Amino acid sequence: MKRPLIVIPARFSASASALRYGAVVTARALSGAVLRAGGEPLTVHPDGAELDERFAFAEGVLLPGGGDLDPSRYGHASRDESVYDVDAEQDEFDLAVARWALRTGRPLLAVCRGMQVVNVALGGTLEQHMASPHRHLVHTVTSTWGEQEVSCYHHQRVDQLGAGLVPVAHAADGTVEALRLADPAGWFLGVQWHPEDTPSQDGLFRQLVAAAQASTVPPSQVTPICR
Repeated sequence: MKRPLIVIPARFSASASALRYGAVVTARALSGAVLRAGGEPLTVHPDGAELDERFAFAEGVLLPGGGDLDPSRYGHASRDESVYDVDAEQDEFDLAVARWALRTGRPLLAVCRGMQVVNVALGGTLEQHMASPHRHLVHTVTSTWGEQEVSCYHHQRVDQLGAGLVPVAHAADGTVEALRLADPAGWFLGVQWHPEDTPSQDGLFRQLVAAAQASTVPPSQVTPICR
């Protein structure tokens, strides 16, 4: 069976090994997880223009982790000193990709920052800095499909939920650890943890690839749900 093309929006990086200048990068563990799951990972340069044309080939989307969204994107007038790696171009692109994937019904797996991006794209907000950040933390989350050990690296979390989003996993401290849509146009899952860190989480990537293989939603017939 043909490998479905899974778009992974690139991250801007100030430097990278073997490159003299700034780079656009994808985490090796993420692209490897997609490949192992039977998909073909494809890194796409961050530019939010003409997504309908540029992403026409995409059969699924993986929205990855990264730095923090600018708090102004979710209505906060000030920025906590802990907020880091804010990039206006990256924010604009990631938000555009999230809205495009949800609007067209493309299968979408959103990881860490990616889940936060989806929440903001749907009108939700974030807590800029948690009292006890989940950095370098492996802990138990309780989800609708059972308890599991997950690897987290984040200092922000979902505050107010975006339109239509439903929490399906929580940490012991109440942090929303996973989200689904109550009425999705296509397959969607957002997780606050990093499934690429843990081989036992490879099933999430297989779900994304399987949804991409099975998807028959004509983009022109999907009703927009995003703000």
